[in-house]
Order: sequence, then structure tokens, then C-alpha cells
Amino acid sequence: MTRVALTGEIGSGKSTVARWLADCGAVVVDADQLARELVEPGRPALAEIAEHFGDDVIRPDGTLDRAGLAAVVFNDPVRLSALNQIMHPRIAAEAERRLAEVPVSQVALYDTPLLAETDPDGEWDFVIVVEAPRDMRLERLVEFRGMDRDDALARIAARDSEREPRVVADIVIRNDSGLDRLRECVDEVWARISGAEIN
Repeated sequence: MTRVALTGEIGSGKSTVARWLADCGAVVVDADQLARELVEPGRPALAEIAEHFGDDVIRPDGTLDRAGLAAVVFNDPVRLSALNQIMHPRIAAEAERRLAEVPVSQVALYDTPLLAETDPDGEWDFVIVVEAPRDMRLERLVEFRGMDRDDALARIAARDSEREPRVVADIVIRNDSGLDRLRECVDEVWARISGAEIN
């Protein structure tokens, strides 16, 4: 099995790259999707979050108020650290379990925005980082995700200050020349990672 980690800054186009690599044949394990599954009603992580942050972050139907929780932790490093201590080990363990289930003949791709913080020394055959200029990432967040411009700027500033993804990269995809060029890059990357002989 070829194990590949995919990461990138917010608004870089990482999700598009992951989707296209899945189209090529990669089996994708998505850290954000795991995070959503791990806080479904009845899961231990949700109970621990409620215990730590209070019932205000739980909706009347018993689901997590993700936006409300984000507002609580976004500008509070202590609370953010507490949330990370609840979630990161669970996400890492579940991701590893699912990656281990990928057939040895296939490419197992871990799509995660936080590789540099949570698993910089993981056993990856390749680490792919998707990059884009800050102004492009801002416009994508505003135009395609519908974020308020000030909120988008704050999120970019917070995430960019946390890490430098390039330092962990084996492959860097520079996403600043349109979708056609990005697709060409993805095809080139797929040819490399799917045909790799790993020693």
C-alpha cells in the first residue's frame, strides 16, 4: 500500500485535489469527515465536549452546534487546546484504522488540514501540500464558501500562524493558475504516487 498525506492552507484548493485524486483511484480518508462523525449524538467525544464546554454548544436535537463551538474556541487558545485534546487523538486513531483497511494494491490518501500539527513524522510514503497565494485563498473563501471577508481574513491569519505546511512536503502543488492547470498537476502527481515503488 502507498500511504499519502494531503494537507494545505485554508482556501488552497486541497478539497478539490482530494476529490480528483479519489476520481483517479485513491481511497480517501477525510479528517474533517471523521471529526463530524466522532461528534454525532451518542459518541463519547460529544459527551466530553458537552462536559467541558457546557450544554450551550449542544442543539435541542442533541447534535453539536459546530458554529457555536467554533465561536467559543476561535480566539481562546486555552479552550482550543482543550478541544484539540479531545478530538485529535480520536481522529488520528480512527484515521489509522481506516487507512489500515485499504487494500495493499491501492493508494491510501489521508486528507487533513492539520498534518504539521498532529502528525508531522507519520509513516507516509508521500506528503502532498497544496498552496495558493493568500489573496486568492481569501477570495475563494468569500466567493465560494460565502464567508464574511473579515471572518475569512481572521481564519487565514489564525491558521497561517499555526504552521508552515511546506516544511513537511514531498510534493507541492501550487494552485494559482486555474482549474485546468490544477487538474494537470493532479494527473502528474497521481502518475507519480500510483506508480511509486516503495522501499
